[in-house]
Amino acid sequence: MQTPTLSLAARSPDLEDLIEKARSYIHAAKSPATLRAYRTDFEDFTRFCKDHNLPHLPATPTTVALYIADRAGSLRSATITRRLTSITEALQSAGFEDSPSSSHHFVVSETLKGIRRSIGTAQEGKAPLLTSDIRRIVACCPETLSGLRDRALVLLGSAGAFRRSELAAIDCVHLSFTKDGLVIDLRRSKTDQEAAGRNVGISFGADDATCPVRTLRRWLAESATMLAKCIRIGEMFTRNAASGLGI
Repeated sequence: MQTPTLSLAARSPDLEDLIEKARSYIHAAKSPATLRAYRTDFEDFTRFCKDHNLPHLPATPTTVALYIADRAGSLRSATITRRLTSITEALQSAGFEDSPSSSHHFVVSETLKGIRRSIGTAQEGKAPLLTSDIRRIVACCPETLSGLRDRALVLLGSAGAFRRSELAAIDCVHLSFTKDGLVIDLRRSKTDQEAAGRNVGISFGADDATCPVRTLRRWLAESATMLAKCIRIGEMFTRNAASGLGI
């Protein structure tokens, strides 16, 4: 995806930094994953156009309608809708304001409606992990520090219904232990791209072996103990090395 061009009639040197900042904010308007998806989608549209000797910059509404009709045989309705968004983003960033993939073009909107009526719009979700599945996963984690970490991640992710990216973004400063359990300050998520943030409460579990709060606290405590040991060993080696050198 191209970055929109910023042009000024007369650039003064002190405006260069502001222009670069504006470019960075434009780039940050969408997540890296979204930008990658847009790029991949538009590359697929470009290949279709080349295979059929059709122009893609700019394309015509008829070309877009032919493209989504062709892809309807292999893609879900939601994916086709995203492809239209990707084409619009790419063409607008290239300077073409009236995107041929917009639904206000009759041939595109009617083709899309026909696709939705024909293949449906239902999303196929992944089968959820049940309590019995979680117990089996936790039981397979080894009795090591990394195994304890894995148990904490599985139990915490299940209890809070966290996405993988949300779990990875949680730091110690985001944790507040209370008498009732744990409160996590979730700063950003896929459904909160502007980082408004939200607090997620995790209650104590009835069983110590599958309690996300107790398991997390145990992992944090054992990690701190291990870190302290490593620091002491490092200091001991430093002293011995200095002594050997006569320092």
